[in-house]
Amino acid sequence: MTPLALRLGALFILLTAALGHAPGGAFAKPGKAAPVSDELTSRLAAIAFSDIPGWNRDDHAAALAAFRRLCDLRDDAQPGAPATGALQATLLAELKRICDRAPAPGSSAATARAFFEDAFVPARIAAEGFVTGYYEPEVAGSRTRTATHATPLYRAPEGLTLVTDRNRPAGWPDGVTHGVLRQGRLQVLPDRPAIMTGALAGQDLELIWLKSPVDAFFVHVQGSARVRLDDGSVLRVGYAGKTGHPYTAIGRVLVQAGEGTPEDFTMTGLRAWLARNPDRMDWLFAHNRSFIFFRILEDIDPSEGPIGAAGVPLVAGRSIAMDRTLHTYGMPVFVDADLAGSGLADPRWQRLMIADDTGTAIRGPARGDLFIGSGEAAGAIAGAVRHPADMVLLWPRRLAHLMGRGS
Repeated sequence: MTPLALRLGALFILLTAALGHAPGGAFAKPGKAAPVSDELTSRLAAIAFSDIPGWNRDDHAAALAAFRRLCDLRDDAQPGAPATGALQATLLAELKRICDRAPAPGSSAATARAFFEDAFVPARIAAEGFVTGYYEPEVAGSRTRTATHATPLYRAPEGLTLVTDRNRPAGWPDGVTHGVLRQGRLQVLPDRPAIMTGALAGQDLELIWLKSPVDAFFVHVQGSARVRLDDGSVLRVGYAGKTGHPYTAIGRVLVQAGEGTPEDFTMTGLRAWLARNPDRMDWLFAHNRSFIFFRILEDIDPSEGPIGAAGVPLVAGRSIAMDRTLHTYGMPVFVDADLAGSGLADPRWQRLMIADDTGTAIRGPARGDLFIGSGEAAGAIAGAVRHPADMVLLWPRRLAHLMGRGS
């Protein structure tokens, strides 16, 4: 997969943009990092582990288990912008070296904590932090179209291509990030309003049929889902690409239309508005031109989370989506936030998390999206998370000299 638009049930995300996952890869060989973007590194201030609020109370063994998933990433795990690509490759290589020397699974919390403190140096991100939450929905569906299951999720068309400076045709529309390659020519794909009126009909792209068009829309926002079929079995679907048209948050559309305030349009609030206004559903959905394609995810343990941008299953409470142009998959980041009102039993979120996902709405050095889990209960919590946060990045100790270095 390529960096895309997926995942998000949080209010802020519904009001601002959707996320996008990309596939994973492995670490490159250690090497020199140049150029180095200062957009992140210049904001890092080295501190002591004892300066991290809540560091001592965290479950470091759980954080270590989440970190170990990244040990076998491919070399293309972090498709970064040109200004950061070299640094990311160097960080990935060093993370691979660290991961190969990590304590064995099942190690004690004390051993895990000692590992992190030995391999990394903590650096506070000197930027205004903000976190939202996302989750994996579970929805009703069918492998075939029926009278009750008539809303399709589509597979990606053959030839779906990321548009870059290297392959962008002359006159290509601004803001359109993907196209389809047909007979050697890159063509613009239809946007959501066109697809809603049949632009993909007859192409045999229907992957699965859902019972609710509202569920289908929110699966697009989240980028993945568990689909409970009419025979009781469950399959997983995940992001496989997008048409590339700009994303517009439907919550923002309703606020601008005078339908309510941002606080009114959490995921629960949006669903309630749609239930009250079924005749305006198509009008609202058509404002979001972005459209996502899906694939069936095979060989995934039902107990595991969906596949994130790094190509590994997300871990509830330990996976965080961050800006891929600044951060590197596999980097540990400690998040300190008071998630009051989220419904969590302990709203003080002080956890070491692993950056293993990304999204188009996640921009900035201290902007994060917390993966809460799967199912309705996780969705209720995710939809209420939109809180300030402090973040401390764990930077590989051997590369500490790269912090604060400009390009």
